[in-house]
Amino acid sequence: MAENDDVRRRCLRRGPQTLRGEAARRPTFDQMLLDTRRHDAAAPPAEQVHSTATDAWRVLRIQSEFVEGFGTLAELGPAVSVFGSARTGEGTAEYELARAVGRELVTAGYAVITGGGPGAMAAANRGATEAEGTSVGLGIELPHEQGMNEWVGIGIDFRYFFARKVMFVKYAQGFIVVPGGMGTLDELFEALTLVQTGTVTRFPIVLVGREFWGPLVDWLRDTLAARGMISPEDLDLVSVVDTAQEAVAAVRAVAQGERA
Repeated sequence: MAENDDVRRRCLRRGPQTLRGEAARRPTFDQMLLDTRRHDAAAPPAEQVHSTATDAWRVLRIQSEFVEGFGTLAELGPAVSVFGSARTGEGTAEYELARAVGRELVTAGYAVITGGGPGAMAAANRGATEAEGTSVGLGIELPHEQGMNEWVGIGIDFRYFFARKVMFVKYAQGFIVVPGGMGTLDELFEALTLVQTGTVTRFPIVLVGREFWGPLVDWLRDTLAARGMISPEDLDLVSVVDTAQEAVAAVRAVAQGERA
């Protein structure tokens, strides 16, 4: 009985779909696109999904995600993407830091964009909402996905990570990164690569929390730069601060053409 209850409670978000029970055991869209080795017995027979599972039809799904994202965010105005851990607990120092970042961004005239999930993302959305600003969540289909946090005012659910990542960059004037894990590091280094290669220009990237981010910055300087794998000037692509106020000031300095 307990196992049956667990199956009924299991929930998966697939783009606009919400699936529970046995239906939630199906692979995600990213898994179907990228993991050619996957053979999931719970997946429906190939003949039932052939028309929408071939690569050609997936292109149309991907196109629809861009259309939805562009249409929803086209009139967003100045915004900053905030990244951080989904595992950050409410009431912790890291949670309150992200909440303060959201609040300070709204005060400075920016909308706040997050991944729409729990933890630091919810905290930043909460700060933006409490400051009566625009709070955006860009959700993603994941196994055991919990859906949008309650502080999101404008939410879009994506099936594909790369479509979602485009929205984070296209509609933001900068990134503020609070302590986080693998996903946060992925977003951070993708942003650094875009700026380093000149794909995006005048794009501030601010790390909040010297104690947390200091060892990473030391490694960039003492290992990558020291061995010639990045240029010494690449270290200037990122700012490290301790407070939400300093983070927003660093973003505004670049936006105003000043030297942070």
